[in-house]
Amino acid sequence: MKFFQKEISLQSRRRGFHLITSEITGQLTELSQISTGQLQVFIKHTSASLTINENADPTVREDFESHINKMVPENAPYYKHTFEGPDDMPAHIKASLMGTSVNIPVTNGRLNLGTWQGIYLCEHRNHGGSRKVVLTLFGV
Repeated sequence: MKFFQKEISLQSRRRGFHLITSEITGQLTELSQISTGQLQVFIKHTSASLTINENADPTVREDFESHINKMVPENAPYYKHTFEGPDDMPAHIKASLMGTSVNIPVTNGRLNLGTWQGIYLCEHRNHGGSRKVVLTLFGV
């Protein structure tokens, strides 16, 4: 069994849902060494998250952003944690709802995602900056 782990920085993105599959695979050259295994992608932030969903139609990502903003609005009068602005507490709630990691099977040196699946960075802050993710790859 082989194990690889590395931390990478993703490019800074505006608030929204962004495909990052190619950014991850482009920085994980060790992927080709695994014929059967698993990749865990973990984000080291409390105001951004990860998920897997539609990779072809960008309106899906727009709809995600619209819907989650309705579910978790800014400026709710009961928020106490607002020191960093109106997107602060909503970003933490959204990150907890979406999750901090995704696990993807690896088959023959490639991510074994469905035809229409991609990895999303869910950026919940207006100015989140560069995000760090830990990639843990293992298998045979």
